[in-house]
Amino acid sequence: MTLDPLLIDLLACPEDKGPLLYFDDEDLLYNPRLRRAYRVRDGIPVMLVDEATAVDVAEHDRLTAKAASGGARTTGTRGEDGPAPS
Repeated sequence: MTLDPLLIDLLACPEDKGPLLYFDDEDLLYNPRLRRAYRVRDGIPVMLVDEATAVDVAEHDRLTAKAASGGARTTGTRGEDGPAPS
């Protein structure tokens, strides 16, 4: 289930308050700075630091490459004038 676009625009990492990468096809929100993944369950993002999953180097590389090729949307962009940071 895809997240509401308004919610995607507002979401930020609960730990460092920065933007996340949203992978709709994997029901996953990812913080590449902390290498932490947050699951989306039944259309609801589980944004609890204690329930986040640590991501190893190989998975980090896969996710960032997928995002770079357009496979993810950056969250937390509401109110920004330019393109979202990745």
